[in-house]
Amino acid sequence: MQQLPSNGISLFCFFCMLLSSSYAKPRISSPAFAANSCNFPAIFNFGDSNSDTGGISAALYPINWPYGQTYFHMPAGRFSDGRLIIDFIAESFGLPYLSAYLDSVGTNFSHGANLATGGSTIRVPDRILPTNEGFGFSPFYLDIQLSQFMLFKSRSQMIRQRGGIYASLMPQEEYFSQALYTFDIGQNDFTADLFADMPIEKIYASVPDVINSFAYNVKSIYNSGGRSFWIHNTGPLGCYAFVFLDSPSAPALKDSAGCVKPYNELAQYFNLKLKEAVVQLRKAFPSAAFTYVDVYSIKYSLFKEPKKYGFELPLVACCGYGGIDKYNFSLNAVCGASGLVNGTKIVVDSSCDRPSARVSWDGVHFTEAANKFIFDQISTGDFSDPPIPPNMACHREGQLKALGQNALVNIS
Repeated sequence: MQQLPSNGISLFCFFCMLLSSSYAKPRISSPAFAANSCNFPAIFNFGDSNSDTGGISAALYPINWPYGQTYFHMPAGRFSDGRLIIDFIAESFGLPYLSAYLDSVGTNFSHGANLATGGSTIRVPDRILPTNEGFGFSPFYLDIQLSQFMLFKSRSQMIRQRGGIYASLMPQEEYFSQALYTFDIGQNDFTADLFADMPIEKIYASVPDVINSFAYNVKSIYNSGGRSFWIHNTGPLGCYAFVFLDSPSAPALKDSAGCVKPYNELAQYFNLKLKEAVVQLRKAFPSAAFTYVDVYSIKYSLFKEPKKYGFELPLVACCGYGGIDKYNFSLNAVCGASGLVNGTKIVVDSSCDRPSARVSWDGVHFTEAANKFIFDQISTGDFSDPPIPPNMACHREGQLKALGQNALVNIS
């Protein structure tokens, strides 16, 4: 797989520095900021398996044991041994965990809904689940999630009018304008292309179209009344065990953490363009608050310096079987499923001894411990643009500057 030319890397880094210097960091710990924390009554989430809380398991395939073993002690529709970043975000606001929009059993949407499903993309995928072609992606790509949200918004208010328990299970009308809208999607748009052996140049050329599609959906939610947007970038694709099945194996193409450099460079290029799009959204809609969150840097730190943060074997799946180079990942026998290995049927229904010390849960997704670490870093505000934690994400740029000035006056 080809890498970016050296002059492209230099230009890329220049733009990264330019964009990262857009804001002076406010003192988020000061009383002036604490007194202006956002009181989000609901969260509406859009995304893929990184934030799916039961969508794909309700619609297509169950997620089996040992998924959910650490926190829920049973499968809970999540691609992890426990909670996801979106769960910790909900906890931080004192809100219940988000019910999946597609789940019809035991759901409560009074404080939001989760439109995310495992395998979702931003654009229409070429291979849609269910498929017999080896792998596929969710039929609920971002355009569909938007359509589902619009339908939910109108129907939920019709149901509330019935009163009683119907009203108690649906969000109040004003919650839609007061809610936090979270996004964590984009990873699968590129894994789909990579596994289809698309030339790397063609994948880079597709990024603007992916970004335009994403921005269109965000604009549509703004036009429907949304005003607070929390947008995660994509993670280090080259560090996930599943990419080693179909990735360059030459040592020169791997970095010091053992990750595949061309894949990570692709993710960084997408993130650069996503950040530029968020800047443009701020200009187009000054009455809304847009926060870009660099989860890539946080996630990559777990692969680069795992011991520093109390983790071990970051490239090795905690739940899996076999695979190449001891990554404990194979498509023949994935976590929570049965498969044939050398003609023998096995069931992968157990995990490593210490999930709390591991980064990768199943070779694709993170453990609860890693998700908690990522959330804790997000909460500092150090990885956001503007540099704020989730509880300040309702404030626009001008408001943040005013709050920062007031904080400095109060401190001096």
